[in-house]
Amino acid sequence: MNETTITWFDWAKAHSDPRHAPQHPEALDDLLVLDLSYLSFGGLVASSILAELGAQVFRIEPPEGDPTRSFSPYGLMHQDTGLAYLVEGRNKHHITLNLKDEEGREIFKKLAVHADVVIETFEPGFLDALGIGYRQLRDIQPRLIYAALHTYGQFGPKARQGRQASEIANQAYSGLIYINGEPEDAERSPHGVPTKTGSWYGWYAEGLFAAYGILAALLYRQQSGKGQMVDVSGAECIMKFIDYNMGWYHMGGGVKERLGNYDPSVFPYTFIQCKDGYTFMAAYNEEAFATLMEIIGRPELTQDPRFSTFMQRTSYESEEALQRILEEWSLQYTVDEVIDKVAEATAKKEGRAAAVVTGKVCRPSQTFAEQNWWDRGVFRKIQDPVYGELALQGPVWKMTGTPPRLKWACRPVGADNEAVYGKLLGLGLSDLNRLRAQGTI
Repeated sequence: MNETTITWFDWAKAHSDPRHAPQHPEALDDLLVLDLSYLSFGGLVASSILAELGAQVFRIEPPEGDPTRSFSPYGLMHQDTGLAYLVEGRNKHHITLNLKDEEGREIFKKLAVHADVVIETFEPGFLDALGIGYRQLRDIQPRLIYAALHTYGQFGPKARQGRQASEIANQAYSGLIYINGEPEDAERSPHGVPTKTGSWYGWYAEGLFAAYGILAALLYRQQSGKGQMVDVSGAECIMKFIDYNMGWYHMGGGVKERLGNYDPSVFPYTFIQCKDGYTFMAAYNEEAFATLMEIIGRPELTQDPRFSTFMQRTSYESEEALQRILEEWSLQYTVDEVIDKVAEATAKKEGRAAAVVTGKVCRPSQTFAEQNWWDRGVFRKIQDPVYGELALQGPVWKMTGTPPRLKWACRPVGADNEAVYGKLLGLGLSDLNRLRAQGTI
């Protein structure tokens, strides 16, 4: 078939559908990664990305397993593993090793000789004090990329204090929690308090940026032959997500207070209630605002002094008033009816400037049932020999040349000890039994 005769949508699906991933090569299939993450999903997320792109990842846990295996809503466990770890244990070979044991440290050094990347999430200087940090490992493996993830980074006053890293500390120190939540009113509403964001947002941001840094370091190594350390602070990662707030404070002393669904930069840019749920509603410029006012049957509001200009609409009082007006209209309709009305109106406008943006606020059940995501391979059901049927999120990238892929789910603690230690270090069953008996693995 002549590719120019099919639609773009059909072409994109044919060339980047995740179901075809096994037919393509993997971008990182020549990499060996040692993931030493402990009490942190930041490192797990970073190694998951590398594993999805083809890297061979050895997940190294203490003999009793990483405590993150127990992180799960209300303690819900599946085959002795928490639901969160089932997601981020993907595509990894799981081995155990006691790094506090002298022989365990020697074994780790032997593994590091073969490794391209090490990922660790311990307190700054902990592995260095054990003689297996970056300064020692680079002497035996100069090409090593060493990614160290911690809330406070590897240097600075806070890094020296020995504080435990955590996802919530990543959010708190970044400034995100302060600006997130409902507005605080004079009567101190119980909801008007600093509010954390999402499910482990701080760890996932940390892991994503760590993966980016590792990939950049690998590219430089390809050119220079030299490895390097990648120092990632989870708090600093989230600072990248809080847009203009630091600049606003530095340049003009302004502070973005908690505004809930309001926004000091643009409005409407909010969630509005409908008969059966909520939808997002945004009008980014004067043309779009005029279109929105036509949709709700209030075109005269474009001349109202509270709303007639972009700047006037972003005062707190104007936003409160406009929110009420929008919901007086939207509460007459279902979410889908509101979306249809917006689509019908904007389709009649010429150019993108007049476009009003909207979208359903989905419950987890609705997201999971959305056919669009199943068609795109966002969700996938697999049959695992240990964990049975699992529904897992797929890789987020759709690529035409070297697509990522989900090969297998999690592994039990130490499931790959025999295979990894036997193949890489030549250790036999008697060696492994001895190491296991003395608590080294």
